[in-house]
Amino acid sequence: MKSASSPKPQNALVAGIRKRLDEVWDAVRNTPQAFRLVWASSRPAALVGVGLTLIAAFLPAAQAWAGKLIIDAILDATRQGLSASDGLRHVLPFLGLELALVIVNSLTSSARSLSDRVLQSQLTNHINGLVMRKAIALDLAFFENPLFYDTLQNARRQADSSALAIVKSSLQLVQQLITLLSLILLLVRFSPWLALIVFVSAIPSFLAQSQYAERAFRAVSRRAPESRLLNYLETLLTGNETVKEIKLFGLGEALLARYQELFIKFYLEDRAIAERRTLAALGWGLLSDLAYYGSYAWIVLRTLAGAITLGDMSMFLSIFRQSQQSIRSLLDNISRLYESNLFLDNLMTYLELEPALVSPKEGLTAPAPIRQGIEFRNVSFRYPGANSLVLRNINLCIQPGERIALVGLNGAGKTTLIKLLTRLYDPTEGQILIDGVDLRDYDLTSLHQRFGVIFQDYVRYQFSVRENIGFGQIDALDDFDRIQAAAERGGASPVIAGLPQGYDTVLGRRWEKGAELSGGQWQKIALARAFMRKAEVMVLDEPTSALDAQAEYEVFQRFGELMEGRIAVLISHRFSTVRMADRIVVLADGQIHELGTHAELMANNGAYARLFNLQAEGYR
Repeated sequence: MKSASSPKPQNALVAGIRKRLDEVWDAVRNTPQAFRLVWASSRPAALVGVGLTLIAAFLPAAQAWAGKLIIDAILDATRQGLSASDGLRHVLPFLGLELALVIVNSLTSSARSLSDRVLQSQLTNHINGLVMRKAIALDLAFFENPLFYDTLQNARRQADSSALAIVKSSLQLVQQLITLLSLILLLVRFSPWLALIVFVSAIPSFLAQSQYAERAFRAVSRRAPESRLLNYLETLLTGNETVKEIKLFGLGEALLARYQELFIKFYLEDRAIAERRTLAALGWGLLSDLAYYGSYAWIVLRTLAGAITLGDMSMFLSIFRQSQQSIRSLLDNISRLYESNLFLDNLMTYLELEPALVSPKEGLTAPAPIRQGIEFRNVSFRYPGANSLVLRNINLCIQPGERIALVGLNGAGKTTLIKLLTRLYDPTEGQILIDGVDLRDYDLTSLHQRFGVIFQDYVRYQFSVRENIGFGQIDALDDFDRIQAAAERGGASPVIAGLPQGYDTVLGRRWEKGAELSGGQWQKIALARAFMRKAEVMVLDEPTSALDAQAEYEVFQRFGELMEGRIAVLISHRFSTVRMADRIVVLADGQIHELGTHAELMANNGAYARLFNLQAEGYR
């Protein structure tokens, strides 16, 4: 008995074509999203684009037919022996028809160009808004992960132009399909074989173009981290905040050389892809030209044989050339559609990111005032992707109106504790409660409203003084009395009084006539911003590191008075400040090692006493 013969291996060319078509089909899955983006950005412009596409679709066939009518009318007038004036009147209606079609074509082209420019601006604004709104919604954990910035950079790169390119390519596909159908119907009337030649001769060029489009996309996506490095090097070499060190340390040429080395690497990679893409396009383009001129010779032969009229020959040659161009343009548009979808895929991947920290449905409103206090109950935490715990088994109760200081060496977990308290992260284990309720049960917006925070890496907004302070409570930005009161509390009033336009002075060197402040002056502005919020809990993370001892003392004297009845959490390396707290929490290796008043901790003669004495020794 003969064994069943194994199936013949599939033809490699057919398999390659099928694989490429499958990849293209998979890559255009974002096309509906692109249309939704365009529709959301400007419905009128989108509708105008569709209408103009339909008009433009029928023009090539109509113009080819009008050309045939003109030539046949001229030949008919010649056969009838009409005079020049009579012959012109005989041909004039067809000339008028062609002129009308040319005018419509020009008007349509101009209108589409205007519509595209308007739509591009509106689409850019819409997509940028989506990107930034998503950034607002995402957790802090995303922004502390370097890989997220690769995702963000890829999402922002060419997202708006890719979405518009997808829509334009899709509309042009519809236009070209309609045009091609109308032309093919005329061409089939003469020879079905010509219609087949037109189609087949354009396919290899399309397959080559789509292959190199994918290579270009993969290259751009793969080097996202290096692209960020390129941007960072440019920022270092041109930024106001870095120029002093760059000059004094002589870093300019070294960093520029690194920039140019990376740029040249990108350039060589892009050039290699572009060269191969151009050679492939040239080779397959020559094949299409050979097919055209072979068909040209056959049509001429048929005309000489009297099988078709001179007008038919003119029309068929025009149709053949336009059909070939339409198919090539159609396939090129599919290739561009494919490439644009690849880039838009980055945007859709970014927009699909979801925050882990969300408000619960029907979340509770965070209490104001806090009546029972704050409790850390067996809290442990590790950062996403990390193996080791940053905080271990933290148990701490903070009473209403109590001032707590957190001290410890760098890396002890002080700032991480603040991130958990303000619910920028959730604990890996354990609970944090306010008035006996887990933070995760509160509405996130109302919870954040209960905290006034100034981090050690506070933002220096390059806006006016009024805005720098008012941003602490954005819905009170127009409350000038409240802004002035916050400035007074933060010790910023004397600084503002010395500025040329007072509260309307723009800060920083980014803008013309901007006023630059010293580190201590910026810190007072940031303190004022924290005091702008009528918070139940005030958190100050190294808030006075840039202030001198006298200014620091004055701030905390005032701070103690202003926080009466509310909770204050302070992180500081200055023990002269720390000793003013009601209780001091000493952190080491992510755990609470000591807890008590200044006097109690000094009497214990432990880690706190040792650190205090070391610092005090420096002032003797």
